Amino acid sequence: MHQFLSFATELLILAFLIITFLQSGIDKLLDWKGNVTWLKGHFSESPFKNIVPQLLVVLVILEMITALLCFAGIYQIFTSSKTEFAFYAAILSSITLLCLLFGQRMAKDYEGAKTIVIYFIPIVLLVYLLQ
Repeated sequence: MHQFLSFATELLILAFLIITFLQSGIDKLLDWKGNVTWLKGHFSESPFKNIVPQLLVVLVILEMITALLCFAGIYQIFTSSKTEFAFYAAILSSITLLCLLFGQRMAKDYEGAKTIVIYFIPIVLLVYLLQ
């Protein structure tokens, strides 16, 4: 209980990131064909139009590693009150969202890009808290 009270903000944001990235990665894996089809249309007018499946593989890997690092960060906080894995998770979360943001901007999906900013704000807070 002491670790939760001492690291409440960090733990809550890490849980938020697990839900976000784990669900997203699992969804992409379970509906791979549907996601590739939708993304090919989404990026049809962008420089990414011919490499959508490859980019999706990279994105799924980033999302799943990010979720695992978040789990590791929570575990480390509860077992040793250390935050190295949580910090790595926050940095990788930022990188993953920046990749998503870049893709949305390249597809000229400015509404989608704005949505990503909502997810980015708590991650920046987490990086700040863990530095």
